[in-house]
Amino acid sequence: MQAQRTTSPARQRGLSFIGVIFLGLFAVAAFAIGGQSIPIFLEYQAISKASTKAARENSTVPDIRAAFDRAAAIDDIRSISGKDLEVTKRGDKIIVSFKYSREIPLAGPAYLVYRFENSVN
Repeated sequence: MQAQRTTSPARQRGLSFIGVIFLGLFAVAAFAIGGQSIPIFLEYQAISKASTKAARENSTVPDIRAAFDRAAAIDDIRSISGKDLEVTKRGDKIIVSFKYSREIPLAGPAYLVYRFENSVN
């Protein structure tokens, strides 16, 4: 004798139309913010590299600032300039510090603000 199987109605799985719209809006927002954030982080890396090189290759404050400005012109750094660098000496090491912020407008009065601060020697 063979046992009879009872079939239950199939359960639907997946996203609803509203879920797809919400997921699409989230993806668009992530790509828009990410697309604007990547150049900001690349510029931060260029600033760190230029300030490190300027600190290692020069010994006076005007020379460090001039070297940074030369590197900024080559790497298209626009957020800070040599005059924005804080140059100090600790023992025999030269410390170059910088601090700045960048904003990405989101919608209306809302902004995404990145604040960068670093000290290199």
